[in-house]
Amino acid sequence: MLKLIRFITLVFILILHGAPQLRAQRVGLVLSGGGAKGLAHIGVLKQLEANGIPIDYIIGTSMGAVVGAMYSAGYSPREIEQIVLSPEFQYWVSGKQLQDKTFNYLTAEPDPSALRLGVALDSALRARVVPNLVNDLNLNLALAKLLAPAGATSGYDFDRLFVPYRCLAAEIFTRTQVVQKSGNLADAVRNSMAVPLAFRPIRNPDGRYLFDGGIYNNFPTDVMRREFQPDIIIGVNVGDVSFKKYPFQQDDKLLTNALVFLGANVADTTSVGKNGIFIQPALEDIGSTEFDRVRTLIGRGDTATQRKLALIRQRIGRRVDTVELQRRRLAFQQAAPAPRFVQVRVQGLRPDQNSYAEKFFRRQGSRYSLDDLEEGYYRLAADDYFRNIYPRIRYDPAQQGYVFSVDAQQNNNVAAEVGFALSTRPIDNLYFGIEFKYLRSLLYSVGANVSLGRFYNGAQGNFRVNVPGRVPFFVQPQITYNQWDYQNTGGLLGRDALSTPVRQQDTKVGGQIGISPRYRARVVLDLGAFYNVDNYSNTTDVSSTDVLARTSLRGGTAAIRFARNSLNRKQYAVAGRRYVVTLRGVTGTESFTPGTASLLQTEASRRHDWLQLRATYERYVSLRGEKQAWGYFGELMASSQGRFLNYRSSLTNAPVFAPLVDSRTLFLDNYRSAHYAAAGLRYNQPVFGSLEWRSELYAHVNFNQLTEVNQLAELRRGFSRPHLTGSTGLLFTTPVGPLAVHAVYYDDPNHRFAVYGHLGYILFRSRSLE
Repeated sequence: MLKLIRFITLVFILILHGAPQLRAQRVGLVLSGGGAKGLAHIGVLKQLEANGIPIDYIIGTSMGAVVGAMYSAGYSPREIEQIVLSPEFQYWVSGKQLQDKTFNYLTAEPDPSALRLGVALDSALRARVVPNLVNDLNLNLALAKLLAPAGATSGYDFDRLFVPYRCLAAEIFTRTQVVQKSGNLADAVRNSMAVPLAFRPIRNPDGRYLFDGGIYNNFPTDVMRREFQPDIIIGVNVGDVSFKKYPFQQDDKLLTNALVFLGANVADTTSVGKNGIFIQPALEDIGSTEFDRVRTLIGRGDTATQRKLALIRQRIGRRVDTVELQRRRLAFQQAAPAPRFVQVRVQGLRPDQNSYAEKFFRRQGSRYSLDDLEEGYYRLAADDYFRNIYPRIRYDPAQQGYVFSVDAQQNNNVAAEVGFALSTRPIDNLYFGIEFKYLRSLLYSVGANVSLGRFYNGAQGNFRVNVPGRVPFFVQPQITYNQWDYQNTGGLLGRDALSTPVRQQDTKVGGQIGISPRYRARVVLDLGAFYNVDNYSNTTDVSSTDVLARTSLRGGTAAIRFARNSLNRKQYAVAGRRYVVTLRGVTGTESFTPGTASLLQTEASRRHDWLQLRATYERYVSLRGEKQAWGYFGELMASSQGRFLNYRSSLTNAPVFAPLVDSRTLFLDNYRSAHYAAAGLRYNQPVFGSLEWRSELYAHVNFNQLTEVNQLAELRRGFSRPHLTGSTGLLFTTPVGPLAVHAVYYDDPNHRFAVYGHLGYILFRSRSLE
């Protein structure tokens, strides 16, 4: 009996002292926040899973919440890696518009504005300036799509995910920490990564706004113990650690991240416990916003984990069979309900405003496809009135399908724009614009803008009605006034482009009807009545006492224009493509009043009717990892426009080939013709930082080019010789527009070589017949 008692006692002691090895160990993984540095967590997951280390619970903050949620949702480390390595990921974190997910039916022609300030004005005329944070449009939809299946499978209980999960958020008004353990998984992640001054917070279903959990607890090992009581904690910290002394050699660089992590909790390296494992990847040389260094960050996490593998194996005796793990993961993924979308809801606005927004979502039959939902989402967001929208995808068992809901808030209903251009030639310009929007069952907008300068003055006013539906469209009445003065615009090292003055002005009253049949495409019907006036001299010898000749053209025009534009910049693009095809009809009456130098000294008039086709195409191809870019350009002009009463008026009314940025500011005879074909190459090479070297070369030929005989226009039958145009110089991108210096060449006797520089956008409104 005594031997039996001693044996039982020995077994009991062995059980007590060997408990961590004999019973199944439960392992909790804590992932800290750290902005882009959080991508190192993926490398940690890869190593843990490859070595059969179990992960029974996950808690994350900020970027740690994002990576942890995807793993808990059933994505393998390899799948997560492929997601963040995809080109789309950079658009999610940067807020840049996806080139293939932008509608142009609300987009007007490019203007020279450099700054757009949005203000939300309510019915009591109280203004609220909307902060310029990272555009989360792409990120929110991506998280909703990625995490919706797991949410449905788990019944929106985070304990029933593939790996039980928690993430932290902060409620700043009551200064409390919020542990999120149920609900919409994408909402929880989005709350946890709402970094102040970077990402905006979302409005939760309970009406609260939550912020990045790292504000109060960036390394939540305490929450792991309280929520799951694991035997061992693996803590991975990619956030800040306090310095032993002031970092004199690094302080300038660290200042760039100071605002983001000013209030972030600093990790306690001992909080994992005496039997825990602390992993700190070496990320001191990487900033919290360097999301483009994905491979490096994942590699650093992988390396840091390998260095701790011996300790991990020693303290965690339990192993997970990777084949069995993948089988369970696949079973969890397959348990998700089929992606059937049965309803769309828009909330957050007035009932009639919500109804307006819902009409942007098209469906086939009684169901929506994911493509339908994406298209409606991006159509809605094409207008910055609706930029502040948030999507949710939730499974409804009663309807046996998913409900796509959009929480919408009024973003900007008043917007002001400002721009300027400074140049080495006298074409400096100021631009001001303002727009007011009003939403009820339809969206109405009123806008006006003005350009002021020595060379160009113009103004435009418009009223617009946006109509939602299966194919949303807009109706926009508008009035436009333009005035150009080409006298003395030669500039630095260049002769005057024309020794005789030419002043042009046009007024157009009309409107547009437009649709966007698919992403980046736009079809516009343009109708209007115009009145164009050109003042000029018929000779090159002009005195201050001469009276200029005057030609006016009054009539009507109609055009149909198809355009697609995915260029990444409105000037000096290096990526994307653009093509525009315009068919225009013109009818009008020319009236001529002679000047003192005119051979024809009697007033005269002539009727004109013509059709005009213009087709333009440009495309950019990146080389050497997007460090270089080649651009291809082509343009074709074919017009039945006849000759006017004299040579000069025939040129002032002829279509213009304007290949370079400053081409519109020069009056060049060889670049004005009713028939021409042009082709060109563009090359862009980064030099250092935002400094680029850009070169452009074009050739164009005119058909039936006009020539002057006794001040009259005569046709020179056949094709002209090729005319060359070239430019090379440096370009620097600034917050107020491009800063550029170019050496340019035009194949024109009055303007051969010149050096030209500018700061700001050199952009003008189109003429009435362009």
